[in-house]
This record gives sequence, structure tokens and C-alpha cells, in this order.
Amino acid sequence: MKTKTIKNRFKNLLLRLAALALPLGGVGEGLLLTSCSDEPDSEYYYTFTGEMISDYLANRPCYSQFKTIVERAKLMDLLSTYGKYTCFLPSNDAVDEYLRNRGMQSVDELSDADCDTIARTHIIDNLYTTFSMNAQTIPTTNMLGRYLATSQGIDADSNAVVYIEKKAHVIFGQTLEDGTYIHQNDSVENGIIQPIDKVIEKSNSFVADILRDNPDISIFYEALLQTGVREQILLIEDPDYSNKQPRYRYRSDIWEEVAWVPDHKKYGYTAFVEPDSLYKAKFEEYGIDTSRGNLHALYDLACLFYDPVYPGDVNAEGHSFDNLKSPVNPLHRFVQYHILNRYVGPDQLTPFEPKQTREAFGFDTRLCNPVEWYQTLLPYTMLKIEQLSKNSRKDPQNINSHLNELDIYGPDLAYKGQHFVNRRYESPDYEHRGAHILNVANESPDVEDDAVNGHYYYVDDLVVFSMDVRDVVQNMRIRMDFSSIFPEVMNQGIRLEGNYDKDDDQNFPDEKEIPDNGRNYYFPEGYLDGVSFTNCYVVLRRPHCNFWSWQGDEWNLKGKYDFTFRIPPVPYSGEWQLRLGFCAIPRRGIMQTYFDGEPQGLPLDMTKFLNSDLYISDRFVDDERLDNYKGMSDEDRAAEQKLLRNLGAYRGGRSIYHFAPNASPTDPNFRSYFAGNPRTYRKILFQGYIDATKDHYIRFRVGSGNTDAGQDNEFMLDYFEMVPKSVYGIGGDSENEMEDDL
Repeated sequence: MKTKTIKNRFKNLLLRLAALALPLGGVGEGLLLTSCSDEPDSEYYYTFTGEMISDYLANRPCYSQFKTIVERAKLMDLLSTYGKYTCFLPSNDAVDEYLRNRGMQSVDELSDADCDTIARTHIIDNLYTTFSMNAQTIPTTNMLGRYLATSQGIDADSNAVVYIEKKAHVIFGQTLEDGTYIHQNDSVENGIIQPIDKVIEKSNSFVADILRDNPDISIFYEALLQTGVREQILLIEDPDYSNKQPRYRYRSDIWEEVAWVPDHKKYGYTAFVEPDSLYKAKFEEYGIDTSRGNLHALYDLACLFYDPVYPGDVNAEGHSFDNLKSPVNPLHRFVQYHILNRYVGPDQLTPFEPKQTREAFGFDTRLCNPVEWYQTLLPYTMLKIEQLSKNSRKDPQNINSHLNELDIYGPDLAYKGQHFVNRRYESPDYEHRGAHILNVANESPDVEDDAVNGHYYYVDDLVVFSMDVRDVVQNMRIRMDFSSIFPEVMNQGIRLEGNYDKDDDQNFPDEKEIPDNGRNYYFPEGYLDGVSFTNCYVVLRRPHCNFWSWQGDEWNLKGKYDFTFRIPPVPYSGEWQLRLGFCAIPRRGIMQTYFDGEPQGLPLDMTKFLNSDLYISDRFVDDERLDNYKGMSDEDRAAEQKLLRNLGAYRGGRSIYHFAPNASPTDPNFRSYFAGNPRTYRKILFQGYIDATKDHYIRFRVGSGNTDAGQDNEFMLDYFEMVPKSVYGIGGDSENEMEDDL
């Protein structure tokens, strides 16, 4: 034990030196962000053999109370098996403090349910060192399916430490009264021990309740209550869902893989809320009479924005202040538009930043800002979430020279890396700043912002589906990864799950075995809202940085599929073009597309590349670095796009790429661009009029019997685009104009 203590103290000295070099505000320029499931850097923690987490608890009397809690939760057997766990470990003193705060004298007074909740709150099925806890949350949920918030701070001994849920912090290093020396990042055979000074507590309230308990947003909560929208955000989990379904083994191209059904079917909500102070400022700005109370004033404010958007409802019975629960009421619509139908945590607003690139997954941030689109509770509407790129606006490919002078920040250069709602800036022609999203934990540290079924943020301007937002801000190409179309993916915490630069051996002899680097999933019929299918498996393959898939993940239909999904809403009625982005592979299949039940053109053949048949056979190179495309003149690129559009296709976006896992970001071969690859292109599924007030459906029906190499008619869904005529129609009369190729 003495030798081990010496080694621990020596290692702690190294940790102390390393931690002092870590910036308190986050990651420094010399450090790279880590992602979900990253292997911890071995130099950051001391590894010894022979102990599992269960042994660690049993061999140290200072943790006897937490050991009792784990035993009563029936998790000790789990922690005695091989795996990759992070255990936040409170000492007996921390447990005693927790019990005193609850008016208890001993752990014996805790119920078995209490013990289960406490134990599962402190265990994450993944490895995380303090050095990888540099975002706003830990990327993997704990065993309760909840994300733990993290922040950086200083302990009483001036050590740089990580705080968990704002109150408990990971102990840097400490000698306990019994002589036991404990320190952060202590490793055992099946995980990492992170000693903490307090028991971690997560709110078990509904998101509606934590909104109610914040006095700074009382006006919004009163509107939420009086409009009846509160009743729309109370779901937590489907009690009838069962995950007792077998694994699905399949082949995709050269990969032999396994997929699981999701463990749960959870529901979630995310709200963007204006504080009372902002409402009062807006009442004054717009000359709103407040003599009848704040709620009536907010109703009057909502009428200013929503009456022009829904003019046919102005004289409807439900429009009045006496009918706030009516779906046509302006205040009812106002509140609904603030809430998403999914859980979106602080690090999930736009795709995360892989450690190799420091860019959002799949976006070349030197060319464009990361953007996500999410449906709201207001029927047939979406929010646009945009992150201001952290990189400078220069076109590294030197294709469209005018982009070098296009400022993507506008007046908000100070907000690099921050997120906005419904922002659009196209200097010098159009500017709509949108609402800046603020983390409640930073603005109001003493209030809860994360609930068992949702999360909320502050915003610094009104969030409304106004005429300007509908007709201008969202009058653009809407590109969505299929994983963001279906809210169930984010609600289960499986969006972008897994270690994107590592594979696992998928030949699991033990049915209980789980891969180290992340799971693939398949979804039973009825699991995804707005989706129906027969005779197939619907598979979500987890992200891989080297896949020809936007954001690394992809959806596959396997079998004699007949698959229908409800498309996301378009912002206004008019002429729209719907496109599917995918990667063609000779082993994939052919399918027929239908829009609202009507067949659309010839079948889509996923075995053919863009340089086959009538396509552009001489304009691609093998290295996918855009060499030939870069050499084309503006006129030639516009002519090529027009030719392809007439053939029902487009190149992949020039801002979309995948990266080589073992290459440096400065290596010319690091990024492989979709626009330079004849396999990764977009196919037009439908072009015509879309009514923005109705549901619309795309159907894919198998059109081939391709069983080559066991692919089973595989059909790939990567990303989906909805493009208004104002965008896709460019170049119709001009030889040199074209839709932007990003």
C-alpha cells in the first residue's frame, strides 16, 4: 500500500501541474475538444490492476455508505464486471451531509428507490477524465439517462477543478482522516473513479415545474399555464414500450454490424424563454398597454406578430383574450413556438465539435455556420438554430472568390461560437440578428434549468414565427440530417452517440455484451412518430468520421421495404424541391419515390455514381479534393448545375466533408469533400407545390431484388433538403447564376 501511495502522490503532482495549465474558461488553443466515448489520455490518470469499482468501494471504509447505497440498488454485480464506467464517488462525509439535508440520520432511512436513484446518478457507462469534461455537459448520460452539467472552478486549495451540477466538485487530491489518499482520475480495471465532495443531485421535476419555480420568468410561465400549453409538456416515458427484442445482425457494404432497439422510449422538451425584464422592455418598445396586467399585455404583443401570419383567424372565436387555450389564439401560438418537441442540451444545439477539427461535425466552418432545424409545438413550424462559426470567413478552396468578403458575423463578431434562434445575416442585403441563446446556469446559477423531461434556455430577444421569419429568415435551403428529423433520436440520447474514430468487433458471442465504442440501433414499427413501414429493418448506424455520411451517421432500410415518413414542415406554401442526400454503393438497391401517394419519376438507383450514364463523367478525380471542380470557371459550374438539375441531381454540398481519422487538420488529405466525390450527391425526390398548413409524406418502396453480398436491398437515408423556388430557381434565365454550392 505504501508503494501505491507513493505512486499516487507522484501522479498527483503531475496532475496538479497539468491542471494548472488548463484554462478555467474551457479548452485552450493547444488543447483539442474530446467527444463522446473518447478514450481517456493515458498520461492523465494512474492505472493499477486487480481492482474493479466494486473492489474499490469494498476496500476503502471511507466509502462504506455509498457502497451500501450501491448494494441496495443491486448494482454491485455490474460494477464487478468488465466494462468502461466513470463513477463519481462521494465519501461518507458527503453522504452524511446529504442525509442531514434530508432530515435523516443514516442510509437505512433511504428507500430502495432512493438508493437506486442516487447510485445511478453517479455512474456513467463510459470513461471520462477531468480533462475531457471541458464542455457544458458530459456527452454520455448517466445510468438514469440524464446529462450531468459540468463547469470549471477553483477549490479551497486553489486547484483548478471540475464542478458537477454546479455544487459538487471532483476532488483534486486529499488525504482522509484514516490516511487514505484519494485523487481525481483514479483508474481501476473497469473504469475511472472521480471522488467528489458532495452527493450529486438532479431535479426529478417536470420541465414545467422548474419553469414555474424561476421567479425571473413568471410572465412566460403564467402564459404557459393559462394557454394550456403546460399540459402539452408533461410526458416523460412510454410505459408500454419494451426493449426485449433481439439484436439485428446485418451487413452494410464491407461492415458486419449489429443493431439494438433503444432501451427506452422517452419524451422531451426544450424551451427558449424571455425573462420578465425583456417582456417589460418590449411592452414599452411596442407601446403595449400594461394596465390590464402583464398577461394581457403579452397577448397584445403576440397579436402584433401572429395576426399578420394567420389573418384568417383574426375574427375567429378562439382569437380573443377570453379563449387563450384555443389553438388559433395568438398567445397560445406564441407560447407553443417557444418549445421544441425534443430534449436539446447545451452541447447539442448544433452538432458537436470533434477533437480533430474543432468544427461542428460535417460542417466546414470556414465556409458556413453550423445550423440545425427543429420542429416546435406550434403546428407546421420550425426553429432555425445557428452557431456563429469559430473560424474566419475565408474560402480555403478558392472557388467562389466573393465568399472571401462575405461576413457571416455581421455586427456580432463578439459572439463567435454562440448560438442564435432564427438568425440570418447576408451582408449587405439582409440582416436579422435573431435571439441569442443564453445558458440559464450561467445567468442564474441558483435556479434549475434541467428537468427529468426537458431543458430551457434564456433568450435576449423575442422568439416569434413572424412574417419576417417565415418569408425571409427561413426562405432558404433547409438541410436536415435524418437524425434531427425524428425527435425520438435526441430524446433517447443517441444522437451522434459513440466514438466516431473507432470500430468495434461486432461478433459478440455473449448476448449481454455491449461494444466499447457505441451501438447501432434499429427502430420497431410505431416507435418513430410520423413513420410507418413494412417488411424491413430501419437501422441507424452510429457516427464514423470516415463514412461518406453527413455528420458521420446514416439510416439504412434493409429488406423488401415500404417506408413512409412525414416530412418536416416548410415555412410557407409555394413551390418547393425535396432532395435526398446519400452515398451510392454498387451493393445498394433501387427504390421508387412517392409524394403524398403519387409516384415521382423514375426509380432512384443507389448503385450508380454521379459520373455514370448521362452525368458528368470527366469532372471528378480520385482523391475527392475538388481539384477538377476548382479548375472550372464560374460559367462552367453554373452550366453544370443546370445540366444536373435537369437530370434530377446535384453534387454534394461543398461545405460537407468527412475526415481521415489519422490525418492532421493541416494535411491536404484531411478533408474529403462530398462535392468532389461522384458517390455522394443529392437526388431530387419531388418538385412542386407544397401546402404549408398540411402534413405531407414521402414514401420509399423497394424497386429491386439486389441481394449482392447480403446487402438486402439496402437503401440509405443520409440527409434531407427542402428548397424553395427562390433558391433552386436561380440560374433559370441567366447563364452565370447558380444556387450556392455549399
